[in-house]
Amino acid sequence: MLEALLSFALVAGLLTIVPGVDTALVLRAAVSRGRRYAFATAFGIGSGTLVWGVAAAAGVSALLTASELAYTVLRVAGAVYLVWMGIAMIREARRPVSNPPEAGADSRDSVLAAWARGLGTNLLNPKVGVFYLAMLPQFLPQGVPPLLMGSVLALVHNIEGMLWFSVIITAATVAKTWLSRAAVRRALDTLTGTIVIGFGVKLATTQG
Repeated sequence: MLEALLSFALVAGLLTIVPGVDTALVLRAAVSRGRRYAFATAFGIGSGTLVWGVAAAAGVSALLTASELAYTVLRVAGAVYLVWMGIAMIREARRPVSNPPEAGADSRDSVLAAWARGLGTNLLNPKVGVFYLAMLPQFLPQGVPPLLMGSVLALVHNIEGMLWFSVIITAATVAKTWLSRAAVRRALDTLTGTIVIGFGVKLATTQG
C-alpha cells in the first residue's frame, strides 16, 4: 500500500506542477484579489478534484466512458463555462484598473464565489474524471477496498495540489508590488483569459 501511495504521489505530483487553467486562475486571484481569494479558488479546485477522485473510486465516473452522450454533454458544458469565464477576464482587463482589495477585505460572499469558481472549473471538466478512472486502478493494491484506497489517492493528489498552489500564491504575494501595476494586471488578465478560452476550445474540440 505504501509503495502504491508513493508511486501515485510521484505521478500526480508531476502532473500537478504542469501549468494549466487551474494554475492560471489561482495566480490571477492572488494578484487581483489577494491571498484569501486565491486560497478559496485553490480550495474550490481541490474540492472538485476530490469529488472526481472519489467518484472514480466508486465507479461513478465510469458512466462517462460508457455513455458517449453523457461525456459529450459535460464536455460541452465545461467548454462553454471556460470560454465564458475567459471572455469575462479579457473584458475585465479593458476596464480601468482600481486598487486591489487588501487580503483581509474579502467579503464572505466573494470568498465563497472564488471557491465556487474553482469548484465549477473542475467539476465541468470530464477529463479529470477520465484521468482518475484510468489512473486509480493501476495503484490499487490487492486486498484493499477500492473505494477507500481510491479516496486516499485522490486526497494525496489534492494535498499535492494545495501545496503547489500555496507556493504560487506565496510567490505572487512577494511579487505583488510589481504584479499589481495597472499594465501588468491588464496583461495578466488578458493572458489568463486567453489561456482559459484556449482550454475551453480544446475541451470542446477534443473527442474522448
